[in-house]
Amino acid sequence: MKILLTAFEPFGGEPVNPAEEILRRIEATAGAELQKLLLPTAFREAGALLAETLRRERPDALLSLGQAAGRAALSLERIGVNLMDASIPDNRGFQPMDEPVVPGAPAAYFSTLPVKKLAAAIREAGVEAAVSNSAGTFVCNSVLYTALHLAAAELPALRAGFLHVPALPEQAARMKPGTPSLPLADMLRGVEAALAALAAD
Repeated sequence: MKILLTAFEPFGGEPVNPAEEILRRIEATAGAELQKLLLPTAFREAGALLAETLRRERPDALLSLGQAAGRAALSLERIGVNLMDASIPDNRGFQPMDEPVVPGAPAAYFSTLPVKKLAAAIREAGVEAAVSNSAGTFVCNSVLYTALHLAAAELPALRAGFLHVPALPEQAARMKPGTPSLPLADMLRGVEAALAALAAD
């Protein structure tokens, strides 16, 4: 099995993105060929780069990682929606409001990864995990929707999904009091468990 793992660069003025740090540190997954791709936190560029890579590499599965500050657990996203509605500009200064990811395409797609199985594997590794019904409307959701639409339209063998990770403790210290966080080592262990479960599925 070939798995493509993606993550995003820092955004929103943060010097670090835990998703990128996880991507840098993961080296291999038993039972799978692991490919890695760092995406820009930019609506247009991220979607275009991901689509180009998926068409060229034809992985069996895609797991995209992104940060969701405010969440306490690793969150497997169940749904990608055809909406870009940004509360802050992306890293290219683009701030869409009420725009579709793909004009004329379906309103939403369900993740084609076994989200409950992956969440269970993460919990078995000793890391908090949950299934989420909203990937938001920023670049994370846009990437998820782009992948699922491409799978539906062109790459029927592709299974795709998204995993949000919490803030790092050093990030949470800069944010509003009470912002949840997880150490990088815990997040890394959880993502490794999810990849192993995906490879075995």
